[in-house]
Amino acid sequence: MTNDQDVKKNPWQFINAFLKRKLPILQIGANLAGAGIVTLYFMFIDRGLAVADAKKDLIVIGTMFVGLVIIATVFLTRWEKDLIRFVDLKMHDQAVDLDLRKKVQRKILNLPYICSLTSLFNWFLAANIMTIYSSNDLIEASFAAKYFESSRTFIGVIIAGIVTCAIVFFTVEKSCAKIWPHFFPEGGLIKTPAVFRLRLHVRMLVIFGLASVMPIILMAVLSYNKARMMLVLPPQDVIGSLLYLTAFLLAVALATAIFLSRTFSTSIIAPVRRMENAMIKVEEGDFTAFVPVDTNDELGALAEHFNQMTEGLKERYRLRRSLDLAKEVQQNLLPKANPVVEGLDIAGKSIYCDETGGDYYDFISIGDNDKQKIGVAIGDVAGHGISSALLMATVRSSLRQRASLPGSIANIISDINYQLVQDVEDSGQFMTMFYLSIDPMKRNLHWVRAGHDPAIFYDPGSDSFEELGGPGLSLGIDENWVFEDNLKTGLTKGQIILLCTDGIWEARDPRGEMFGKEPILHILQKNSSSSANEILEIILDSLNSFQKSAKIEDDITLVVIKIVD
Repeated sequence: MTNDQDVKKNPWQFINAFLKRKLPILQIGANLAGAGIVTLYFMFIDRGLAVADAKKDLIVIGTMFVGLVIIATVFLTRWEKDLIRFVDLKMHDQAVDLDLRKKVQRKILNLPYICSLTSLFNWFLAANIMTIYSSNDLIEASFAAKYFESSRTFIGVIIAGIVTCAIVFFTVEKSCAKIWPHFFPEGGLIKTPAVFRLRLHVRMLVIFGLASVMPIILMAVLSYNKARMMLVLPPQDVIGSLLYLTAFLLAVALATAIFLSRTFSTSIIAPVRRMENAMIKVEEGDFTAFVPVDTNDELGALAEHFNQMTEGLKERYRLRRSLDLAKEVQQNLLPKANPVVEGLDIAGKSIYCDETGGDYYDFISIGDNDKQKIGVAIGDVAGHGISSALLMATVRSSLRQRASLPGSIANIISDINYQLVQDVEDSGQFMTMFYLSIDPMKRNLHWVRAGHDPAIFYDPGSDSFEELGGPGLSLGIDENWVFEDNLKTGLTKGQIILLCTDGIWEARDPRGEMFGKEPILHILQKNSSSSANEILEIILDSLNSFQKSAKIEDDITLVVIKIVD
């Protein structure tokens, strides 16, 4: 009934023509075909009406049909008034108020049901009229005969009406499916309230009943009727009549079953194929794939959810691109290589549990042209992710800038803390840091501890461990906090300094047990003769073996410093 090119070319003119011309023709044509089949059946197949009075019967039936068409037309014209007004406004590009739009959206979704119910009401009136009219020929018959014949006529017309109304419903719905999306340009078809919805399982039951069960019931009733007629008529006449009747009903039932089955299968297959093609596009990375929502059942809901899913995937894809860019930027902020400093062997590494993290380490030149003195910083922002990465980048920039100016490392950290408090005091974020400077020529070590875990100092000569601790508050909490400069002198060859974030010893295995510090101390003892990078990799390999398949829950950062010749 509809042409896709016409719908796309000028949708509102096509919709206007559909509502004013094509829809009435469709409905009248379907009901006229049903009325013709019923008339043929009762006048010539089952002879419920006298053939001798065929002309009179046809006049009565024709008049009744015209009258019922007028009733249906008047009702539908009044009911479609808002639809026509809405379409006229859209054709002339005029504004439509929200209340009218919502009302029209409900009506256009209910249109197939209204057309079908209107036809069913007319068939009910026709069944009553035909029953009364046919009973006039049974004035002299017994009450039982009158009742039986009247019931047969009424039931026959009602069954034909139900089948006709089902055909009207599925045909109108198929046509409406091509225009529904124009009434819902922003989606939301399946969420429209106060509309009828025929679920898929109900459709299957309706079609099964009309195509299979109802013809069987009708044949059983007619067979019983013919069996009763054998009591008063010659058996050969009854059998001949039954054969004609069976052939007629078989043809009608078969045609109805083919039409309904094909309509139902098409209504299932077409949306599924569109969904399949759209899913293939999404699998290939095309997130612009869109499935038109043109049904008001589970398939329509599936299509709308699919479209919402692709929108979510586009957002996630953009977020992923942003995260990848943030990761690239953050990775570039970390040292690209381990520093080469005479008298020191240094190695560092960060592993993030997300694309971006809050762990940080850096190697910083201290003082004016003092190439032998180096600063090493390691920090841990509370939490991880984008916000932590931003704070980490802020602190890194401030530290590098401040470290280039005169002042002790305690002054450097105090100044950074003061500035950071101004930036994050309303957000509740903070950052721990351990910052040290080593002078390999003077063999001394200065450090400031700002709420971070103490560094581990290992001396292989005495096989002793020491924690480089001291008082200190996390950065970003108290702008007036004064940090202390701690000093260690007399550094000798082979001594090792390990700086870590808590992500390494708080890592857990699949059973929930923590890695702890003991394995790290054992590795330092056992591999003290190895290079700083080898010690670092041994610690990470040991951690990976311990965690097995467990997910990394926190960022991991460590720096190994070894005193050499």
